[in-house]
Amino acid sequence: MTILYIGTNTALSEYYSKDSELVILSQRNSIEALKILQEAPIDVIIADYKLPGNYGIYLYEQIKAYDTFAQIPFVLLVDSYEETLFKTAFQLGIKDCFVTHNTPILQILNRAQALTDQVAKEGVAVSSNKIQKGYKIPWSKRMFDITVAVLILILLAPILLVIMLAIRLESKGKVYYIAKRVGRKTFDFYKLRSMKTGADKMLKDLAQHKNQYNKEAITSQIDMNTTCPKCSALPEGTFCSPLKYQGTEKICDYMYNFQKESIQNNSASFIKIVDDPRITKIGKFIRNTSIDELPQLINVIKGDMSLVGNRPLPVYEAELLTQDQMSKRFLAPAGITGLWQVELRGKGGNMSEEERMSLDNKYADYFTGNKYSFWFDIGILLRTIPALFQKSTV
Repeated sequence: MTILYIGTNTALSEYYSKDSELVILSQRNSIEALKILQEAPIDVIIADYKLPGNYGIYLYEQIKAYDTFAQIPFVLLVDSYEETLFKTAFQLGIKDCFVTHNTPILQILNRAQALTDQVAKEGVAVSSNKIQKGYKIPWSKRMFDITVAVLILILLAPILLVIMLAIRLESKGKVYYIAKRVGRKTFDFYKLRSMKTGADKMLKDLAQHKNQYNKEAITSQIDMNTTCPKCSALPEGTFCSPLKYQGTEKICDYMYNFQKESIQNNSASFIKIVDDPRITKIGKFIRNTSIDELPQLINVIKGDMSLVGNRPLPVYEAELLTQDQMSKRFLAPAGITGLWQVELRGKGGNMSEEERMSLDNKYADYFTGNKYSFWFDIGILLRTIPALFQKSTV
């Protein structure tokens, strides 16, 4: 792997020089970097945000203007985390951003290698913008989603009002629940609250003993409530690195990665609690009848989800899946129901993690392989109807 580094971080050059399989070409300014690009084959470009008389983002735009160099993966290094800067970088097509004082050099190196491998595998590096532009839900599926979602919300509005009142009378707190979920993108996921207030904080212990997908007991779990010493030294409301979400809890990327090293490699990717003790009485009813899922029809109308697809995952689950071949599931739209839900009923509620992954991938292959049929989705919806009334609270 040949890396072109533009910046003043001597530690990078010194580290890379220890690896005989790496070639590091280092320059301090944009002009010299552009000259090297024209003279030598480069696999990855890594640049500081602050350059002499220039900025890394501007350098990226200069490089992108050349068709010959536009597909070379570009990684940006910054001194401190700024949410607006990160958003701008990713919107432009920069592959990744790292806060240098929080990130081990080896992590930057591993990311550069992963980007190089991706280019070699695909033959060309496809920018995130092009992926989004090329992804389209068939118009028949989208029109059906909107029409059905609107009609159901109108017809069931009286029932929703009664249920929301019952939730509020049984326990204090909001009647709805909003959490970050990952499908084709990360979005706010809506449900009626079926659990006690503060249920997210009880997940750590339950995941060890009652997770349906556990292969073995998880000896440790990321604590979303851990205070980051680096964030504590910053003004309130600012963070040392990007945030990750688990339900309503959040943790900075630095502390997340620090704790992540202690998690066993054989821990389950999915978390699904059997007979969850956090569920309220009214919560058990709306779960068994799937009434708690009705607010997701708003997600469908907004375009975050479809009626049929692969279930959107909490961020902590999605992060595990993107590390292996199971990331294929994200090629399909997020959905309220899907293959694994209807197959789960046929197995009496018992399904392994591998079986669920396989069904998610099967729908993704079907959806992206020019096999899509409106009637196939209708079939899944019809099979979902009897599955709405289930005995367990899984």
